[in-house]
Amino acid sequence: MSRIPVYFMPGLAANPLIFERIKLDDALFDIHYLEWEVPVRGETLGNYAKRIAAHVKKENVVLIGVSFGGIVVQEMAKFLKVQKIIIISSVKSESEFPKRIRFARKTLLYKLIPIRLILSFGKLAQFVFGEKMSHRMQLYDTFLSVRDVYYLKWAVEKVVLWSRLEEDERVIHIHGDKDNMFPIKNINKCVVVEGGTHVMIYTKYRWFNANLPAIILDANNLIYS
Repeated sequence: MSRIPVYFMPGLAANPLIFERIKLDDALFDIHYLEWEVPVRGETLGNYAKRIAAHVKKENVVLIGVSFGGIVVQEMAKFLKVQKIIIISSVKSESEFPKRIRFARKTLLYKLIPIRLILSFGKLAQFVFGEKMSHRMQLYDTFLSVRDVYYLKWAVEKVVLWSRLEEDERVIHIHGDKDNMFPIKNINKCVVVEGGTHVMIYTKYRWFNANLPAIILDANNLIYS
């Protein structure tokens, strides 16, 4: 039996260390980690996704993306032969965005975000993960490795302006009921992780280690909320 190729894409500005607690059986899964690259000036999200997809050298892959990485893997799937798309702490369409993101889209307020100011570490972490930083500063400092101003401005804009009206039926959505960035009240059809926040890929690793293999191997028996 050949191993299933699984490609992980981290969240906005984060590096693959966010997945360090996720342990999948090497006998069943061929694991690969994708990383953020600084976009070319004026690059569209589609072209960026195509460029990242070029790093995927296998066929019939499973793409797993967290937060903005979940949006990106959905765009990457247009250029790849995939067997599953799994998004975590993310959204499947623009209708799942909270009101504040929709408001930012309509008013262009996202253009006023002081990117250089939020590059101070604590503010960057709170902006990216949407959580209080009091006891997790060192943890977030380890994860947030992409602090290029152009990348951050570009990424914020691409999240806010992401345009997808129809959900991709291939997407399996895993979401925490305590997610402050993308509140679950706006999320349609997902596997709910109780107590899961926006960084549950790290904090709820036991849940993922227990459930992710079965989700990859057979998604037919999933219970959605």
